[in-house]
Amino acid sequence: MPDKPAETAKVVPLRKSRSCPICGKPAVRASHPFCSDRCSSIDLNRWLSGAYAIPAVEADDDPTGGGRDE
Repeated sequence: MPDKPAETAKVVPLRKSRSCPICGKPAVRASHPFCSDRCSSIDLNRWLSGAYAIPAVEADDDPTGGGRDE
Protein backbone atom coordinates (compact mmCIF):
# COMPACT_ATOMS: atom_id res chain seq x y z
CA MET A 1 0.00 0.00 0.00
CA PRO A 2 1.55 3.33 -0.99
CA ASP A 3 1.85 6.02 1.67
CA LYS A 4 0.11 9.35 1.10
CA PRO A 5 2.32 12.44 1.02
CA ALA A 6 1.89 14.66 4.07
CA GLU A 7 0.51 17.60 2.09
CA THR A 8 -2.35 15.57 0.60
CA ALA A 9 -3.30 13.70 3.77
CA LYS A 10 -6.38 15.15 5.48
CA VAL A 11 -6.60 15.58 9.22
CA VAL A 12 -10.04 14.84 10.57
CA PRO A 13 -10.88 16.98 13.63
CA LEU A 14 -12.14 15.05 16.63
CA ARG A 15 -14.53 17.77 17.71
CA LYS A 16 -16.41 20.61 16.13
CA SER A 17 -14.48 23.83 15.59
CA ARG A 18 -15.36 26.59 18.07
CA SER A 19 -15.22 30.32 17.67
CA CYS A 20 -12.83 32.63 19.51
CA PRO A 21 -14.22 33.45 22.98
CA ILE A 22 -13.05 37.08 22.67
CA CYS A 23 -14.17 38.22 19.21
CA GLY A 24 -16.20 35.32 17.78
CA LYS A 25 -14.03 34.68 14.71
CA PRO A 26 -13.07 31.08 13.87
CA ALA A 27 -10.24 29.80 16.07
CA VAL A 28 -6.90 28.77 14.55
CA ARG A 29 -4.73 25.88 15.60
CA ALA A 30 -1.67 28.04 16.36
CA SER A 31 -3.55 30.15 18.95
CA HIS A 32 -6.19 27.66 20.07
CA PRO A 33 -8.81 28.40 21.41
CA PHE A 34 -8.35 31.96 20.13
CA CYS A 35 -8.21 33.34 16.60
CA SER A 36 -4.96 35.27 17.10
CA ASP A 37 -2.22 36.15 19.56
CA ARG A 38 -4.00 39.48 20.10
CA CYS A 39 -7.15 37.78 21.45
CA SER A 40 -4.99 35.45 23.52
CA SER A 41 -3.25 38.46 25.10
CA ILE A 42 -6.58 40.20 25.77
CA ASP A 43 -7.80 37.11 27.64
CA LEU A 44 -4.58 36.86 29.66
CA ASN A 45 -4.86 40.54 30.60
CA ARG A 46 -8.44 39.97 31.79
CA TRP A 47 -7.32 37.11 34.02
CA LEU A 48 -4.36 39.03 35.45
CA SER A 49 -6.34 42.23 36.08
CA GLY A 50 -9.08 40.36 37.96
CA ALA A 51 -11.83 40.92 35.38
CA TYR A 52 -12.59 37.21 35.54
CA ALA A 53 -13.53 36.14 39.05
CA ILE A 54 -15.32 33.17 40.51
CA PRO A 55 -17.90 34.35 43.04
CA ALA A 56 -17.58 32.76 46.46
CA VAL A 57 -19.74 32.74 49.56
CA GLU A 58 -17.90 33.14 52.84
CA ALA A 59 -18.60 30.17 55.11
CA ASP A 60 -18.97 30.42 58.88
CA ASP A 61 -16.19 28.63 60.73
CA ASP A 62 -18.43 28.05 63.75
CA PRO A 63 -21.58 26.11 62.84
CA THR A 64 -23.17 26.63 66.31
CA GLY A 65 -23.05 30.41 66.12
CA GLY A 66 -21.31 30.80 69.51
CA GLY A 67 -17.88 32.27 70.00
CA ARG A 68 -16.55 30.28 72.99
CA ASP A 69 -16.90 26.85 74.49
CA GLU A 70 -19.15 26.89 77.58
